[in-house]
Amino acid sequence: MQNKALWYHQFGQPKTVLQLESSLIPQITDSELLVKMHMAPINPSDLIPITGAYSHRITLPLIAGYEGIGTVIKANNPTLIGKRVLPLRTSGTWQNYVICDANWVIEVPGFIRDELACRGYINPLAAYVMLNQCDLKDKKIIITAAGSSCANIIAQWAYQLGAKRVVGIYRSAKHISKLTSLGVIPIAISDYHCITHYALDSHYVFDAVGGDLATLLLQSLSRNAKFLSYGLLSGKMYQIKPDNILPTRFHLRDYLADVTKVQWQDDFKQIWQWLNITQLADIQHFQLTDWRNALDYFDIVGRQTKPVLVMENE
Repeated sequence: MQNKALWYHQFGQPKTVLQLESSLIPQITDSELLVKMHMAPINPSDLIPITGAYSHRITLPLIAGYEGIGTVIKANNPTLIGKRVLPLRTSGTWQNYVICDANWVIEVPGFIRDELACRGYINPLAAYVMLNQCDLKDKKIIITAAGSSCANIIAQWAYQLGAKRVVGIYRSAKHISKLTSLGVIPIAISDYHCITHYALDSHYVFDAVGGDLATLLLQSLSRNAKFLSYGLLSGKMYQIKPDNILPTRFHLRDYLADVTKVQWQDDFKQIWQWLNITQLADIQHFQLTDWRNALDYFDIVGRQTKPVLVMENE
């Protein structure tokens, strides 16, 4: 069978260095599965490595994409054939067929539809692991990059865990109505007075922006607050003054380095239950061959839907 995949052989801007290439699918080993992909979303975490941000620990060439859903079509264990799965921790998912390690594949329950399951890894797992580090009962929290998929999940799950108040700092006013519908108090990133006001009595901050916003929050929080930094969308580090609280930096790869196979499966059992009652953005479908337009759409500030690549399988 022929496979089509989005490869990058050098680092740079994704639209410049990605190439759609065809090749034959190699034979799988006894410990591997061959998964026919259905769809895969586009996330910041898919694009950042392509730019070379992690070039010190990435060896090229690589296929892009970290998550997505497909169906097992070849396996040493015949009971797995026909199962819908997330082929995780393997070669990139932006391709028609993925060969993956059977030990790390996640089976998708029947009550989870494809459009939800294809987004069931990067953002939900990051949110789940971070929230498990916190005691949110009756607590007040702040989320930055509030219009992002991960922030939306954190907000909803924080309320599930008993949070008293969630404030969301947004960049585009297009996110206000969605945040309000989730019970989140929307605050513009330029409204320094409101940000400082809410930070004074907040217990937790989940920050994906860094830079000046994170610096302001660190200066405004009480000494008993906790600040979790899980991204730098601003492209700048925050500044820490001597009397500021110290942030905790969260990287999903640290969790992945230590997680056991049993814990891995158990985490997703809980994630599926929560994700099934979580409001996620609608999907905008793009064929794999239309990946350039998909990336253009991803870059639109304030977009309300998630671009997802749909695979063209024979």
